[in-house]
Amino acid sequence: MRNTGKICFLVLFVVLAGMTVSFIAPSYKIAKMKYNGGGDWYANRTALPELISFCNKNLGTNFDQEEAVVEAGSAEIFNYPFVYLTGHGNIVFTDQEAENLRKYLIGGGFLHIDDNYGLDKFIRPQMKRVFPDLEFIELPSEHIIYNQKYKFPAGLPKIHEHDGKRPQGFALIFKGRIVCYYTFECDLGNGWEVAGTYSSDSEETRQKALKMGANLIQYALTQ
Repeated sequence: MRNTGKICFLVLFVVLAGMTVSFIAPSYKIAKMKYNGGGDWYANRTALPELISFCNKNLGTNFDQEEAVVEAGSAEIFNYPFVYLTGHGNIVFTDQEAENLRKYLIGGGFLHIDDNYGLDKFIRPQMKRVFPDLEFIELPSEHIIYNQKYKFPAGLPKIHEHDGKRPQGFALIFKGRIVCYYTFECDLGNGWEVAGTYSSDSEETRQKALKMGANLIQYALTQ
């Protein structure tokens, strides 16, 4: 009887341990888009891990701490609810990549494009290939994307100064749903990076960037 009791306890422990592991396992990943054309898709290396940590702590999300890297034409892109694209230079989508990205976005995916200063003239023509019939529309400051957990009554915050122009948040809207959000003259990703990466950016500015990033995540997962 004593041995039977020990066996039952061990079985119960294994079952409970398995349930615990299943509960705490990360539910999904955020991905960074790798693209062709010569632009530095890999910029802001610490940005997503820092944003992930912030969201897991403050939003109660359960993202894997490590970002994934995915290409627009890959079937793997459908595994990620939120894809981040950044860089300074040229970007080129093949016809297959443009079509696959369109399917991903129409099917429920969300793309955040973050101009790292210099991306604008390259990304706009490429997104036009993805959605020929859509135009980027600037979202007003009262839009719900700026009023998630964190409130930004003036709209998109200015994070990293380049030429003093005002920050703008644009969206591609397909059948009433934002499929792509484009941050211009803002550089959110710079603000997400490890504290001290940019000496000109204060901790207050960094917190604004992380909070705005958290709003994007919250919006993308609940819209």
